[in-house]
Amino acid sequence: MDSLFRRGGLMVSILLLAAQLGQTQQSPGSSTGRISGAIVDARNQPVAGAQILGSAGQLLGTTAADGSFTVPAGSGRVQIVAAHFEPTSVNLEGPSPVHVLLEHPLESVVVTAYRSPLASGDSPASTRVLNTQQLRQAAGISLDDKLRQVPGFELFRRTSSLVANPTTEGVSLRGLGSTAASRSLVVFDEIPIDDAFGGWIHWEELPTLAIHSVELVRGGASDLYGSSAIGGVISIVPVRPDANRFQLSTSGGSESTTDDSLLGILKLGKWAGLVSSQVIATDGYTLIAPNFRGPIDQPSNVHAQNALTEFDHGLSHSGRIFLRGSVLNENRHNGTPVTINSTRLWRYAGGADWSNLVLRLYGDNEHYSQTFSSIAASRASETLTRQGKDPADELGAAGHWHQPVGTHLLLLAGADIHDVRAADYETLFTGARGYLNTTARQRQSGVYGEVLFTPPAWTISASGRVDHFSNFDANQFKTATAPIKLPALNETVFDPRIGITRRITSWMALNASAFRAYRAPTENELYRTGQVGQQTTQPNPDLRSERATGWEAGVHTDLPAIGSTVRVSYFWTQINRPITALTLSSTPTSTLLKRENLGQIESRGVSLDFASRPASWVAIEGGYQYADATVTSYAQQPQLVGNWIPQVARNMATTQLRFSKPRLGLLSLQGRISGRQFDDDANLFLLHSYFRLGAYASHDFGRHLVAFAAGDNLFDRSIEAGKTPTLTLASPRVARFGLQINFGD
Repeated sequence: MDSLFRRGGLMVSILLLAAQLGQTQQSPGSSTGRISGAIVDARNQPVAGAQILGSAGQLLGTTAADGSFTVPAGSGRVQIVAAHFEPTSVNLEGPSPVHVLLEHPLESVVVTAYRSPLASGDSPASTRVLNTQQLRQAAGISLDDKLRQVPGFELFRRTSSLVANPTTEGVSLRGLGSTAASRSLVVFDEIPIDDAFGGWIHWEELPTLAIHSVELVRGGASDLYGSSAIGGVISIVPVRPDANRFQLSTSGGSESTTDDSLLGILKLGKWAGLVSSQVIATDGYTLIAPNFRGPIDQPSNVHAQNALTEFDHGLSHSGRIFLRGSVLNENRHNGTPVTINSTRLWRYAGGADWSNLVLRLYGDNEHYSQTFSSIAASRASETLTRQGKDPADELGAAGHWHQPVGTHLLLLAGADIHDVRAADYETLFTGARGYLNTTARQRQSGVYGEVLFTPPAWTISASGRVDHFSNFDANQFKTATAPIKLPALNETVFDPRIGITRRITSWMALNASAFRAYRAPTENELYRTGQVGQQTTQPNPDLRSERATGWEAGVHTDLPAIGSTVRVSYFWTQINRPITALTLSSTPTSTLLKRENLGQIESRGVSLDFASRPASWVAIEGGYQYADATVTSYAQQPQLVGNWIPQVARNMATTQLRFSKPRLGLLSLQGRISGRQFDDDANLFLLHSYFRLGAYASHDFGRHLVAFAAGDNLFDRSIEAGKTPTLTLASPRVARFGLQINFGD
């Protein structure tokens, strides 16, 4: 397939190619004071009626039916505006003819859960893509705050990862909720980055400027990705070192929030190198609601540094081999003087993309530590109760191969394996003082295959994966007791998926899919006692994996004449043996829970995604999700049947409005509304609905400098985030100002 289709993503790719590049004489076009060229899409089809605007917004030319255009020489940087495409800035310099390639933004070419590139209208999976522009223009700083532009995306609680405890940073998609662990898989360049020990996500791990785009595929995808992909897959697409470039972004604002990041790329022939880093910090705010605060309450915050470096060597057929390394150093204060945690995470990876073959070798080493305390009812004092250190090492390998057969058939086969060795070393300061040490190993290996059949007007996909998961060598040692051999877990599961799309017209398609998926318990859920605020959750070494069954059906419409696209889907997912935290006891100041395999939960509802460009200077994008997510079976506690899944809102909607004029700049408004939800399995702690408004504005000062301002929760709404059982609040209004410096392509 074409390399653009392999890369996928909702992106705008620009190639300026000169037919007489390298010749010393001027082309005929430039000698007459004019520059000519053509504008085409990703399939090399001409884009007719595209407007070429000068730096002052004046019309310089319009493309003909064959995509050709002619504009005055010396036009410099211009903006290309075409219905159904993102506005694109290019520099019209050099000899004619100039070839400009635009990639379709509304029916994007994406890497779906099928691991095969498909236009969104042809994909049975429900996908949403945030491109570079949307990520840069989000009001929030952290990646999770940027992804909240997608309805249905939420962490375990409503707080941003800038102030949240890491153990609440699992992803919820499709109304399935999460616990400490995420029920959705997050990958970076096809390598999983869910925490090896706990299953949560380190949202400050990757430098912002090193992220090209993010693709969200909603619905079970264990047929190709294995464990954790029950709610979907979030694929973070990295920036490729394909052209010389330097970028620097710096900003500061309220709550002493700072965000400084840089990206440098050097390309010499077939060799290329990339370096990117970021320093992100905030003094944060006090999460405890004002009416409940005591002398010990102080702001929750994060101070994190990350870095990533990569070396690439180009191969024939647009292939490459690469080596990459990254590091995260993170320190957090969790709201009281005693409760802190820190993370040091090293990742390394190597691989190759060559012809039809993709290979990845990867590993990571993590040192995570956290302290816990008991807080007096008056919140006037606290006592250190435990200190835990959780080292983890992970090694993995993955590869997949695809082969077209004829013009309408694609075959794909792959396999992967990863091994985790982790431990929980705890020092106990109260009660039975001493040490509680647990060590264990986990291994997952899988093989999978897919058949993609694309006759005219149809897309038919069938895929399946066999996984073997094992948790073994689990031993626990406690002071003054003999070592305990903990239960082992071995499971082999088969997860199939089938999908079908039927093009009714060139602008409308019907789609449907059905799947099986699973998620294995993490070592954190099996062996480690967790605590957030005064909510303590005990582990359970007898947990088994979650098993999900689901389907969805919908319609996709694409209306180029008015620059709009709409996708509506009905979804239904049922999870057997879901791992949840059941309440054992509760007082006005503390809650005790234990992880258990609940009987069954179910989430069903409707999702809507839309995008429109009613004028060249305005764009509207957003969506809505209705999720009826409840407990449907639990023989041990039948009173829970019918209760809402904790931390899942029944109604959620987002909207983004972008206004752009070359002379004036850009304004992006982002609104999010979320209905009421409960913070616990018994549905005793109600969290009310909220509306949140964010904004981003920028202005270009020449080609290399951009000034911007951003604000989140502009109305400074008091948003309930959790009741543990003490009420905590989401972020108040935050404003920041900054500069971006850009050089190169």
